[in-house]
Amino acid sequence: MTARAWLLIACLLSPLPLPAGAADGQDLVIRAPASQVGFVLRTRWGQHLEGRFPAYRGFVVAMPDGEWQVRMVLDAAQVEIIDQPRHTRMTRGEGFFHAQRWPVVEMQSDPFPSALLREGGELGGIVGIRGLRREEVFTILPAACERPLLDCPVLAEGDISRSDYGMDRWGLALGDRVRFQLSLWADEPGTP
Repeated sequence: MTARAWLLIACLLSPLPLPAGAADGQDLVIRAPASQVGFVLRTRWGQHLEGRFPAYRGFVVAMPDGEWQVRMVLDAAQVEIIDQPRHTRMTRGEGFFHAQRWPVVEMQSDPFPSALLREGGELGGIVGIRGLRREEVFTILPAACERPLLDCPVLAEGDISRSDYGMDRWGLALGDRVRFQLSLWADEPGTP
């Protein structure tokens, strides 16, 4: 990712107010490349196109009331459809993410109790694509360990509508639903 893109990401993250817990160093940094941010598109002929965001930054922010919030910025210019160079170009282009004009995809969860990461359940939040921000709901799957994010990944998935974000080109070839799939690991403060 270019220095310009990281600067843009830093600018997008900086207006978000940091909660009191952040000053105490309690925030967790989402670990790349261990984490994965992917999505699945379905064609009208039943084919599944698997995509991923190989470049992103994210934090799990400690809120003052003991809850947490996930904040992520994904680099739309790096999005790819796995093993499909032509579909990758189309996905980055004007009819889909239009990465040249809107270089990032934003995700910010609603605040949630840490028990949600262990037990699983529904988690709402904001997804920002192509300059449009919408409320979406993702499902957190029950964790396989006592310290999710640190000792095992947090798995989440959720569907969005392409047309809600102005990505309505290729309607005859692609279904409207996009299934996001996240597998997130994080590092404790001070981890190199």
